[in-house]
Amino acid sequence: MSRKYFGTDGVRGRVGVHPITPQFVMNLGYAAGKVLAKAEHAQSDRPAVLIGKDTRISGYMLESALEAGLIAAGIDVYLAGPIPTPAVAYLTRALRLQAGVVISASHNPFDDNGIKFFSGSGTKLPDEVELAIEAALDEPMQTNPSEGLGKAKRIDDAVGRYIEFCKSTFPADMNLRGMKIVVDSAHGATYHIARNVFHELGADVIAIGAEPNGKNINEGYGATKPQNLQKAVVEHKAHIGIALDGDGDRLIMVDAGGKLYDGDQLLYVIAKHRQALGTLHGGVVGTLMTNLAFEHAMLKLGIPFARAKVGDRYVMEVLQEKKWQLGGENSGHIICLDKHSTGDGIVSALQVLCALRMKQQTLAQAASDLHMYPQILINVRVKGKAAELLELTPVKAEVAKAERDLNGKGRVLLRPSGTEPLLRVMVEGEDGGQVKLWAERIAEAVRGVAG
Repeated sequence: MSRKYFGTDGVRGRVGVHPITPQFVMNLGYAAGKVLAKAEHAQSDRPAVLIGKDTRISGYMLESALEAGLIAAGIDVYLAGPIPTPAVAYLTRALRLQAGVVISASHNPFDDNGIKFFSGSGTKLPDEVELAIEAALDEPMQTNPSEGLGKAKRIDDAVGRYIEFCKSTFPADMNLRGMKIVVDSAHGATYHIARNVFHELGADVIAIGAEPNGKNINEGYGATKPQNLQKAVVEHKAHIGIALDGDGDRLIMVDAGGKLYDGDQLLYVIAKHRQALGTLHGGVVGTLMTNLAFEHAMLKLGIPFARAKVGDRYVMEVLQEKKWQLGGENSGHIICLDKHSTGDGIVSALQVLCALRMKQQTLAQAASDLHMYPQILINVRVKGKAAELLELTPVKAEVAKAERDLNGKGRVLLRPSGTEPLLRVMVEGEDGGQVKLWAERIAEAVRGVAG
């Protein structure tokens, strides 16, 4: 069954435009509450749900609407305030609640927002539950009688609980003393958390992107805009820089020289370290966008590797299917299932720092033997269904020519965007000039058939 509202990462859109309106979000809360209540009908107590949010100004409005809908359906609500997405996953599990809800649009601009759900085990809701919620949205909202309404309670120690959890994923006999770290929180949900985690582990922390005003989330700071972090690391002569995104589940790092390291490179450092310790437990999952050099590096190390569709949801599905623990995306979503039930930027950074401390290496040294292949991505705007263009002869012919020319030393990927009328053309390989040539030729072929 196709989804009407839920995408790969919940319900998302522009604030004030359907479906991100107070009325719809209240209805969504009510529908989710009814589905959860039905699933928990055998329990004597009412189901309870945790709500967390990032620092967007619209979070106040959407939090109230969501809370009203859940309470009308007879669900108790726990309010955690501004906390990262992975903190909601952790607290939902720790407090033995039926579900967790995050109000966030991740790395998007402040005037976007979204709603995503976690199950009681701290993972994304199963497809069948999301489909049940969508079906319930088509039914009229009928408020429970007064004796059947839920209640709301604020969790005052949510931040402290999560800080202690993050620290618990770092070896108890290890610290970060002697390290100077610049931490960029993107003016987002980790602004009052990330710096404290690293500081309490002994690091000298310089915090940037940690002054949210409701409108500046991801603006000039964070994992998608790391230029200020690069500059700050060099200016402060820091050992390392850590950039998180608006909701704290994405990680990019910077070495002492100001060089950026993406999710593929950080995942490599973690995987190689775990293999050396004998704690890898299976292989590593990447996505269709994972650099071919990473795949070749895993092969050289003798580590099994699998690709999932783009999106941490799909990385998780393959990890669970194969019973592996480690996976991620080049965008910076890294999942360490032995540490957390979902991707977590702070926890992932701690896994990289653990590898560096144990090996007594810099980030540049730890990643030095992974030589990333040039990768070019061109977004071509199209009309109609982008997927249909993939089957047209001019496009297929150019792709076939490119693959013959790359001769196993490169890769071509054409992927329709899930959110925009775009066809993404990606080419990568050992030769940068060859990669650029074929990316432009294939993109031109797409433009030709797309009108």
